[in-house]
Amino acid sequence: MGAMPKRVDHRERRTQIADALMRVAAEHGLEAVSLRHVAAEAGVSAGMVQHYFRTKDEMMAFALSVVREHNEARLTAALTALGATPSPRTLVRTMLGEVLPLDAPRRADGRVALAFLAYTAVRPAVAASLHQDTADLVGFIAGQIRAAQSAGSAPEVDPDRAAVGLLALMEGLGVYLLGGHFPADTALAALDAQLDLIFGPEQPAG
Repeated sequence: MGAMPKRVDHRERRTQIADALMRVAAEHGLEAVSLRHVAAEAGVSAGMVQHYFRTKDEMMAFALSVVREHNEARLTAALTALGATPSPRTLVRTMLGEVLPLDAPRRADGRVALAFLAYTAVRPAVAASLHQDTADLVGFIAGQIRAAQSAGSAPEVDPDRAAVGLLALMEGLGVYLLGGHFPADTALAALDAQLDLIFGPEQPAG
């Protein structure tokens, strides 16, 4: 009898294809990526890629989910390092700072996320997957602003509007950082200035 065929680990194969997708996207831009490009980079057939991603929309959405996983891992590590009771301002600053493309891995993820946003601008159905993420993030930031106000450490601003503004600032800074318009310290100074207006100046530790 011949050797038993090797059982393919579908998660491992999907991850292999996802890694290839991210490499091609980083080099050529997500919009230019095709199933054939990804197959060549992954060393598999175009049919194999199509087995996992039937359409380009599915492939794009998966690329964004990889970025989301990377961000969640970075955020978990950063928030864990803050300890059990970070202030609302510190919590929000850490979250937004971790998403900004301030180093090579975050720049690679940021390019994919930016390309996905551009791709979905004319594809509302694909963009719908992002709406809940945005609403959840705005809600979380608004909750932190309310907590700071309840503690008496923050000025009276509209939490929901301020949260939308902070999120928009983060996205805008991300675009400018990816384009090389500002150095990292300029972007972080702008973020801190906005946080000061919303939460009040950062309190010294201890």
